[in-house]
Amino acid sequence: MVNCDLLVKNGNIATSSEFYKADIAVKNGKIFQIGDIDCNASKTIDAEGNYVTPGGVDGHCHLDQPTDDNSVFADGFKSGSISAAFGGTTTIIPFALQVKGGSIRAAVDEYHEKAQGKSIVDYAFHMILTDPSETVLNKELPDLISNGYTHFKIYMTYEALKLNDLEILKVLSIARNQGAMVMIHAENDDCISWLTELLLESGKIAPKYHAVSRPIIMEDEATHSAISMSELIDVPILIVHVSSERAMIQIQNAQSRGLNIYAETCPQYLFLTANDLESEGFEGAKYICSPPPRTSKDQEKIWLGIKTGVFQVFSSDHAPFRFGGNQGKQV
Repeated sequence: MVNCDLLVKNGNIATSSEFYKADIAVKNGKIFQIGDIDCNASKTIDAEGNYVTPGGVDGHCHLDQPTDDNSVFADGFKSGSISAAFGGTTTIIPFALQVKGGSIRAAVDEYHEKAQGKSIVDYAFHMILTDPSETVLNKELPDLISNGYTHFKIYMTYEALKLNDLEILKVLSIARNQGAMVMIHAENDDCISWLTELLLESGKIAPKYHAVSRPIIMEDEATHSAISMSELIDVPILIVHVSSERAMIQIQNAQSRGLNIYAETCPQYLFLTANDLESEGFEGAKYICSPPPRTSKDQEKIWLGIKTGVFQVFSSDHAPFRFGGNQGKQV
C-alpha cells in the first residue's frame, strides 16, 4: 500500500470539463492519484456529499491600492490572501496602479514589494494604466509585456484613472502590436459626472442614488464604444464587471460577428440588486460598487450569459473599504 499525506475520499469532483465521484491522494503538496484509492494516509477527509474543485483563480481584485481621496483599502496582501484561501481561491491577480505622471515600471516594482512575504497564496499582477505618455507607450509598456505582464486595465471613468478615446486607441494599438490583452472598465464618465452634479444639487446623497448616477444606459453606451474601438484596431479586449443585460447584449452581438470580445462578470451582479442600496440609513452603502447592482431581470440574464458562454471570466472585483472607520470588518 502506498503512503500519502492527504486522502480526500468520496468527493464529487468538478473540473471545467467533467463531474464525477472519486478519491484524491496528495503527496508532497501535489495530487498524485485520482480514482478509487486505497492508501496509507496521514490525514483523511471524507468529502461525501461535497464538491471538490481545483483551487480558484481570482483574476480581478484590488489589494493595498491607494485612492485619490485617501480612502484606505480594508485588505492588504496578508488579510486579502487569507480571505481568498478560506474561500478556496489559491491564486489572486490584483492590480499595480500607475499614478498619473508616474512610471508604470515603478508601480509594478512597488506592488511586488507590497506582496513579498505577505501573500499566502500564489499571485500575479495586472497593471492599471492611467497615464499613457510617450515614454510609457513606447518604452515601459513594451518592456513589461516582453517580461510577461501581458494584461493591463484602463478606465473610461473616474477622474484620476480615466483615459480619453484617443489615449484608448493608442493603448489598444500598442496591445495589438505587442500581443497584450486590455481590460476595460466601460462606463460613460461625462454622463455620470453630469448626473452626479444634478443629484448633489438636489440634495440626493443617500446610497441609493449611486445607482441612479450610473444608469444602465451609460454602461451600454460605453461598452458599445469600447467594442467599436477594439474592432477599429482589430485587437481583443476584455470588458470587466459587466452588470446589465444591455451591456451583455452588446458583447454577445460582437461575439456573434466573430470579434474577439471577452467578458467578465462578478458575484455582486448575481446576488444584489439596486434595491439593496435602499437599506435603512446608511446601510445601503455596504452594497455600493461600480457599475452598481441592477435589477432582478438583469441578474437572470447575467446568469444565462454565464451558462451560454458569453462570459469567459468570473471574478470577485474585491475592493474592500472600511464601513465603520477603525472598526473595519467587525461591522
